[in-house]
Parts: sequence; structure tokens; C-alpha cells
Amino acid sequence: MDVILLERIGKLGNLGEIVTVKDGYARNFLLPQGKALRANKANKEKFEAQRAELEARNAEMAKAASTDAEKVNGESFILIRQAGEGGQLYGSVSPRDIAEAVAETGISITRNHVELAAPIKTIGIFEVSLALHAEVEATITVNVARSQDEAEAQARGEDLTAADEDDEYKALAAAEALLNAQEDEEAEAEEAGEEEAEAASDEE
Repeated sequence: MDVILLERIGKLGNLGEIVTVKDGYARNFLLPQGKALRANKANKEKFEAQRAELEARNAEMAKAASTDAEKVNGESFILIRQAGEGGQLYGSVSPRDIAEAVAETGISITRNHVELAAPIKTIGIFEVSLALHAEVEATITVNVARSQDEAEAQARGEDLTAADEDDEYKALAAAEALLNAQEDEEAEAEEAGEEEAEAASDEE
């Protein structure tokens, strides 16, 4: 479908450009969000009549987004989640979770502004990009931990997942040592039994 962009959209084009997009993308996102119009004759005339107004509105939105970006760029946000010993989360951290945390600073943001390729599923520190406007981006740090203390430890550079893996390794090593000791005892008992049997046989 050919559409007229009503604002600059990354990888698509700038305000006023006519671009070809998939029908589903146009119907489900661009058109209902007011980001584009169908590229027919009537809409082309409508756009040209409103171009100056649209450009002014876009500039205003970009300015507001820049102000928001200055507030959060480089900031760290702590998200407390339950996780297993290896650092695997019981669930995940989604773009919505991150948007809600950032929104507490007072800026206008939704999950659509959070650029996250896949949900976060482990504890750790992650850099996340926020596309607050087509022309404005900010980068934040998301610190996912099981507690405030762990979050502070991670912020200091401690690798909690490595510590967990080390504990697991030690536990496995201890279990293996115990098993080996039990096998040695059984072998010694069996050997002692065989010697007693041999001695009894010699006496006969």
C-alpha cells in the first residue's frame, strides 16, 4: 500500500514522502496512529494544504521529545524480579515493564518507544534504546536483580550469575566427592568380605 508519511519514521522516510508499505503495517499501525494517510488524490491535496501545520507540529513534538531524552539519557532503572539460582527470571521483563519504570520520571512514554529485540529473561544490566520520536533517541540502563542489594552489587560490577554458577559448581563437586567416597567404602567392604570368605575357605 502507498501511504503519505505525516511524520519522519525511521527506515521508512521523512514527513511528506510517499512510501510503499505492507498492507497490515499500514492498517494496524500507520493509519490508526495518525502517522500516515493513504496516498490517493484527495489525501495528497489534503496533505499539501496542511503541510506547514504538520511540519510545525512535528517540530514541536521533536522538541518535547528532546527535553524528555535529556531527562532520562544515561539514567539507570532498577527492576526487582524473582529469579532462580542461575539468574534465570521466573517470567521476563518486557518493553511495557521498562516503559512503566521510565514513565515514573514524568516523561510521556509507551512500550512502543522501547526498542527491545526480545524480552529480558535473566538478571543483569542491559542497555536499552528509547525512540522517543522519529528524530530523538535516548539510551538507558536497566538493572534487573532479585533485590535492591543485588542491584547495587551489579551496579558496582559484580557478576551475580557467575557467582551463582560457581556455587552450583561447588555443590556438584561436593556431591560428586560424596558419591566417590561412598563407592570407595562399598568397594572396601566388598574386598574385605571377599578376603574373609577366602580365609574361611582356607580353614576348611
